[in-house]
Amino acid sequence: MSPLHTDLGIVWVNRGFVASSREPSHLWTAMPEKIVGLLRPTEPLGTLLERNDPASKRWVSRDTRAMSDALGLGATQPFFIDADHIGDPEDWPRGGMTILKFRNTHLSYALTWYAMAILLLGAVVAVIRRKRSV
Repeated sequence: MSPLHTDLGIVWVNRGFVASSREPSHLWTAMPEKIVGLLRPTEPLGTLLERNDPASKRWVSRDTRAMSDALGLGATQPFFIDADHIGDPEDWPRGGMTILKFRNTHLSYALTWYAMAILLLGAVVAVIRRKRSV
């Protein structure tokens, strides 16, 4: 996560994965002038089992305001950008890791609901026949 100073205040940019061998930020490529990516809301509550620990610089969720407060940066937007990877494949950090692909389960849903409708119709017919035979 890198802070980007804008006219609106600080916007945090998730530039992507960094290998432990490339952790010092002086080994990273410079932040590009144009950032393309996904705009995502801040995640202030941490995870179910862990909370952010700003004192030890341990972040389990992307809480943009807490990160800015920890660095004394000032006004911060309540969102961040998951940046795409720009540049050579060997460049660090490696952005573009957020993948948005949803399974298309429409056919299975349709078959399930039609099967349930046919079974309900069969049950209604069975109840009506039983009532008539009594």
